[in-house]
Amino acid sequence: MSHANDQKTQIQAAVLREAGKALQIEEAWLEAPRPTEVRVRVVASGVCHTDMVVRDQLFPTPLPLILGHEGAGVVEAVGSAVTMVSPGDHVVMTYMSCGLCLPCETGHPAHCSNMHPLNFGGGRLDGSTSSCSCGSGQPIHDHFFGQSSFSTYVIANERNVVKVPKEAPLELLGPLGCGIQTGAGSVLNALKVEAGSSFAAFGAGAVGLAAVMAAKVAGATTIIAVDVTPSRLELAMELGATHVINSREQDPVERVRAITGSGVNYSLECSGRAEVLRQAIDALTILGTCGIVGATKVGTEVAFNINDVMIPGKRIQGIVQGDVVAHAFIPTLVNLYLQGRFPFDKLCRFYRFDEVNQAMADSESGVTIKPILRMPTDAAI
Repeated sequence: MSHANDQKTQIQAAVLREAGKALQIEEAWLEAPRPTEVRVRVVASGVCHTDMVVRDQLFPTPLPLILGHEGAGVVEAVGSAVTMVSPGDHVVMTYMSCGLCLPCETGHPAHCSNMHPLNFGGGRLDGSTSSCSCGSGQPIHDHFFGQSSFSTYVIANERNVVKVPKEAPLELLGPLGCGIQTGAGSVLNALKVEAGSSFAAFGAGAVGLAAVMAAKVAGATTIIAVDVTPSRLELAMELGATHVINSREQDPVERVRAITGSGVNYSLECSGRAEVLRQAIDALTILGTCGIVGATKVGTEVAFNINDVMIPGKRIQGIVQGDVVAHAFIPTLVNLYLQGRFPFDKLCRFYRFDEVNQAMADSESGVTIKPILRMPTDAAI
């Protein structure tokens, strides 16, 4: 096995230096992996809504920062204590967790007690970073979601790299580490949608459409997608929705009740908008459950009718990353994709790495559901 040495690697990275501003492609140095870490040559990285949330500092993080958290690539070097992957393995990188707290030890690492510092703290738990500027030598915050994958090479931890089969198209797989995992995991793992049940996704972006596909896999017989973009609603029907609702044209709560008779068994709020969460709660039937996955500005609040939740026994459930154990769940999604049962490639469009800002803009405007950045093949120096 090829273990890490003390040599640094020169990289290209998309760096955020000022809140709300464009990312800049910069040259930087990346240190060698520590004992439980791995160096990954990034092949491609998905662009996620949370990248824009952090770019705009709706979730405050230290700057300058290398963004990106849906990376896929090839392991190039491993630390001396790494046992789960080897150089040459194809991996998807996902969220980071500590592995030591009660949520981690009871099978809920996505709700890790150290989730914020490990994923939004701009470095390791001890405050250290792996990257520094080639010009000034100043540290650049990284380890965003344990990876900072808008970079040609990254340092990740063996806890947040997931080995995937080499027959799967590696450049496509990065979004399985966050957005696609979140939607599918919320349905299959957190909400546990059953065969014959009814489900509604409020928001038909990458997360919502992944949820629609997962609801079909689960055997739900009424699958409703709610959005304001006709093309996304058309795609939802193609991916397994039985009904769609354009909430600019119809009241989604009234329409859901008309379709189901009383409301859905499960709803998932994917938009990050407080008023849409209220709709997702109101659209539930008796004993229904609403999952919340949409990222909002820190401090966002929502009002709902307490009696309309209490008396029908409705449940409201916060969900992070589908509450999945990624090492088990991501290979399941890969297998479903290879079997033709989870065609998430229909959501994706590829961009060059130097088009990162355009990819983010296209995601925000709705032009592209799931952008994926291809890293330059000649980026190694």
